[in-house]
Amino acid sequence: MKILIIEDEPRVASFIKAGLEEEGYDTVVAYDGPSGEREALEEVTDLVILDLILPGRNGIDVCRTVKEKKPGLPVLMLTALSTTVDKVKGFDAGADDYLIKPFDFPELLARIRSLLKRYSPSSLQPDSLRVADLELDLLRKVAIRGGRVIELTAKEFALLEYFMRNSGRVLSRIDISEKVWDITYDTGTNIVEVYVNILRKKIDRDFEPKLIHTRIGLGYIFTDT
Repeated sequence: MKILIIEDEPRVASFIKAGLEEEGYDTVVAYDGPSGEREALEEVTDLVILDLILPGRNGIDVCRTVKEKKPGLPVLMLTALSTTVDKVKGFDAGADDYLIKPFDFPELLARIRSLLKRYSPSSLQPDSLRVADLELDLLRKVAIRGGRVIELTAKEFALLEYFMRNSGRVLSRIDISEKVWDITYDTGTNIVEVYVNILRKKIDRDFEPKLIHTRIGLGYIFTDT
């Protein structure tokens, strides 16, 4: 497995590189946005660890370009910025996960393993999911409802896919944060609610029946009944 580290702080980059190589991963380091983006697009890479603040081109723009051209390449974003707004920007750009500096290496390793497992190919995966009149195209990464194609960001798509794969089940905020974001639910952030509200606007507001329902004190359930 080859992991690309795009990090402008040499000490942080060396720390990550040494730890990953000790675990048996091959690593490549890029110290600025343009060279990191070029490496991600032109070379064979299994996962990208991407710092948010980089010289030459910021991590948000790099992530967006990489995900547009290589949607199957997992991106783990690193940053010292921890507000909900910053996290939303990263996820909207296509980041699959978000880790706040400073971090413990075992946590970084666990998230890498989770992302690699999530993106491992499987011939058993269906091409689409359907609940009521909503179809989720897993190949084109779009939702279709009422004959209308609904564009989704990478994280919106992941959240909707999780809802649809668990249709009829009450999902707590802890369930959602752990499965969609691979993080322990933080009661101090409303990122789950933010994304659920975005999904409601896209797939429910102009359609009937409503599919995303709140269960007060419990979480959410995705159902047409």
